Order: sequence, then structure tokens, then C-alpha cells
Amino acid sequence: MVKPDLDLDDLHPSLADDDLLSMNFLSEVALRYPKAISFASGRPIDEHFDAADVHRWLDLFLAQENVDARSLFQYGPAKGVIAGHVARQLAVDEGIDVDPASIIVTVGAQEGLHLVLRALRRDEKDAVLAVTPTYVGLTGAARTMDLPVFGVSDGADGIDLDDLDLVVAQVRDKGLRPRALYLMPDFANPSGRSMGTATRHRLLAAAAAHGLLLIEDNPYGFFGPHRPTLKALDTGRQVVHVGTFAKTVLPGARVGFVVADQRVAGGALLADELAKLKSMVTVNTSTVAQAVIGGRLIEAGYRLREANAAQIAVYRRNRDQMLAGLARRITDPQITWNTPDGGFFLVVDVPFVVDDALLERAGREHGVLFTPMSYFLRGGRATSQMRLSFSRVSPDEIETGLDRLTALLSSGGARV
Repeated sequence: MVKPDLDLDDLHPSLADDDLLSMNFLSEVALRYPKAISFASGRPIDEHFDAADVHRWLDLFLAQENVDARSLFQYGPAKGVIAGHVARQLAVDEGIDVDPASIIVTVGAQEGLHLVLRALRRDEKDAVLAVTPTYVGLTGAARTMDLPVFGVSDGADGIDLDDLDLVVAQVRDKGLRPRALYLMPDFANPSGRSMGTATRHRLLAAAAAHGLLLIEDNPYGFFGPHRPTLKALDTGRQVVHVGTFAKTVLPGARVGFVVADQRVAGGALLADELAKLKSMVTVNTSTVAQAVIGGRLIEAGYRLREANAAQIAVYRRNRDQMLAGLARRITDPQITWNTPDGGFFLVVDVPFVVDDALLERAGREHGVLFTPMSYFLRGGRATSQMRLSFSRVSPDEIETGLDRLTALLSSGGARV
């Protein structure tokens, strides 16, 4: 046997962590069964993408900013070049009024999460909370920087505030400092749940009482009934708002942002501190990509919600069709599902274990894919739930995919 150049045990422990391995496995299954219909992908629909739009948006940005196009081909400032445009869009669409100086433009929302978590981890006593089940990108990012994550139940209304009190107390009893709570208040990934407005107000009060920052991730907020974001309700600078243009403009542009208007001792903004970290990670977000997004915002009159009307209608149609299709096909009272009022996802509960083995069998024997909900729980512990995405499938694919899924569910699996 050839001696390996490196031993995995000598590398960072996160490289063997379930949170980092799970999504790789899902990608591998999709590659092995390319003809399977995928209810696993949380990607936006791409039928509205057009290369001509990219050129037009770039020209619009150059015309309004009156800059030499060659400047976009150079390195740019760490905080970005479209913060003013992002601030205008947030004010128009979300009622979030912030100084552009408090915005840092990132390489997708994922980099924004990394920067915020890195800034909040001072030492080994720091911890972060997350409404569970939670986005694997948050738990994976935290794992790479040795920041422990403690789950708070999502409850019936997006968060169980009693459980929040309990978890904060438990974390402090361990001698740790709970720094922030991460959550998606609108159409959460993976649960599809949303938080009512009254609960948002109560959460802000609870966070203030506990001395917690709230990290609000809002990738799906446009795709369902409009509720005020936590940041729009934030009067005490408790909320760090993370956004992305991946779902609303172009995922390939990889442009996100963080609103971090918290003041740091000495008068600097948290956004400025995040920019220091970014300069050592990605230096700056592509200025060309930022210009394309900026041009889209200009063309839309900063009304990006209205500009996404066609996409919103497709996601609503797909959701309704999937819910109706499940209801027509499934009569087993032990198989149930939730009814999200927007977003990209719904969750199906079944009376058997949903794991990698079942996913593999689904692809091999039935030609359909889903995401096990265990991927969104710390340690990948087994569950009897699967996440179905309805964002990037056609009406015909929904019907065929549900036929195949029903056959899988009828064949069962290992009982819980």
C-alpha cells in the first residue's frame, strides 16, 4: 500500500464532519443517476436567464455610474461598489433604512455568514445558536472555525421562545458565551416555515434580554406573503441582516451582502470590521459581477420584488401542484407533509428512516431524488423526514417525480 502524503487525522477535524460530507454525497448521487428527477436541488428556476440581460445590466450600471469599464476589471474595495444601490433596494422592497456604509458586499451570502461568525468567535468560549433544523451552510461554516452550534427548536411559529430561554441558560451553564442566534424567518431552508410578525417582535425583545445578536438570513423572502424582516423591525441594532441576489437575479454572479450597522467600540461599524476579514479571504467581490447586479437594480427601479413577479408565480404554481399531487396520491395516514405559504421547500414525514441508503435506493430503483432532513441536524442524526424542493422542476417533472416518489414510499424502508 502506498503511504498517503497526508493523514486526514492531521487536517482540520471539520473535513471529516457530517455537515461537510452530506452535501457532497447528495451531489454524488445526482451524478450517478442523471436521469432521476430531483426534488433535492434548491436552485432557482433558470428559464428566465438570458445572456443579453447581463450585457444590458452592465451597460446600465456603467452609464449611471459614469465610470470607465476598465475600472471594473481591476481589484475593488473590500466593502464593494454597489452598497448604495443595495441600500436603495432594501429601503424600497423591505423598509430597511440603513447607511450604505453599514453594508458589505460579499461573495454570496455564504461568505457573509463566514465573516460574521469569524468576527464573533473571539475564543473557545464563544458559541452560536441556530433555529433547528437549520441551513447546513451555517453549521458547516461554524465547524470550520471551531465554533459550536446549539440548536433551538423552531416550534410551530418559526421559533420556540421558551426553548430559546432554556438553551441560552444551558450554554451559559457550560461556561460558554452565546453570541448570536441564526435563523431564516421567511420560508426557511429546510423546513419551509415562516415566523409570524408578533413572534418577530417577541424574538427581538428576547434577544435584547439575553444580549444576543440575531443573524437574519433572507434568501427566500420575496417568494411568498410579505412580512416585515427582523431588520426592518430592529430599533436597537440587534440584527445582522444577510442577503443574496442568487435567488432574485443570478446565482452565478455570486453576489450577496451583509447589513452590519452595529457600532464597535471606538466608533467603527461592524461592517468595517468584516471588511478587514474579507480583505484576507477574498480581497473583494468581483466588481464585474457587482456591476451586473447593480444594473439589474437600476433597471428594476430598485423594486426587485416586482421584477421577480414571473418567478414568484412559477414557484407558487409549483408549490400548489406538488401539494395537490401529494394529496391525490398518498392515503397512508402515517405519511404527512407541511404546507408552506411560500419559498422553495416542503417537508414530508414518513414512518421509516430517511437516510443516505434510502436516497441511494430512490435514485437507483425509482429515478427520484430528495434531501434527507438529517443533513440539517447537527451530527446528521437519523430522522423520518425528507425535504422536497419545488423550485426547479417543470409541471411534467412534478407529476412524474411524485409518481416515482409514491412508489418509493409504498415500498417503505427501515421502520423508526
